[in-house]
Amino acid sequence: MASNVSETYGQPYKPRIALTSYLQDASWGVWNTTAAILPGSYVEAVVAAGATPILLPPLGTDESVLDLVDGLIVVGGPDVDPSLYGQAPHPNTKPQPLRDKHDSALIRAALERGLPLFAICRGAQLLNVVLGGTLIQHIPDVLPGSNSQPAPGVYGEAAFDTTPGSLIHHLLGDSATSPCYHHQALDVVPETLRVTARSADGLVQAIETTGDGWVLGVQFHPEHNPNDLRLFRGFVEAAAGYRSDQTATMKAMSPA
Repeated sequence: MASNVSETYGQPYKPRIALTSYLQDASWGVWNTTAAILPGSYVEAVVAAGATPILLPPLGTDESVLDLVDGLIVVGGPDVDPSLYGQAPHPNTKPQPLRDKHDSALIRAALERGLPLFAICRGAQLLNVVLGGTLIQHIPDVLPGSNSQPAPGVYGEAAFDTTPGSLIHHLLGDSATSPCYHHQALDVVPETLRVTARSADGLVQAIETTGDGWVLGVQFHPEHNPNDLRLFRGFVEAAAGYRSDQTATMKAMSPA
């Protein structure tokens, strides 16, 4: 548990979780300007799971900041640039290259470090692309009746089955449901990842690393289900274990 890792100023240590974020126009109070923002549901889920959130806006990218945290969440957002997986853009594809560059760099750095990585919606899609996979650019073209994005600003529901022995199966059991909102989806999955959950329509709902470490990508939005924080709690527990291992390694390397 996080409280067993160490203490900071006499208080139990809480894992520090970096979250990617947006940089775009926003309004609050009397202001309407460019801002580094993130939907509060992500922050609330991290705090409720027992960790401290740290936002990383897509400007001034510095992968070394991951040496200061215990886990990385790559959040949802705009479409991934299809040029990153060798395709021309669909008319409905609206990427933000700044986010792609920032988030891709952090994903690679997290994987290199063995840092616990939780990729949500667009985050899961980008994880797949970074490792060599591709995407379905517009789900209605292949599944006209899909409920993955019922209407602008309206969440659908993903119902899915998990693969026995997988990380997501350990956390959620044989099946689960979650809010979802996406018009794109994973298509070809690279050999370094494996599909560990699908919905009845065949869409990939979760991917995990085939190697070591805690790496989970989900197509749905678990942060919008505050009554079920099992994935966030599992991630924060992994982050606490990561910090404990790092601390033990540093102590072992320190002179007596």
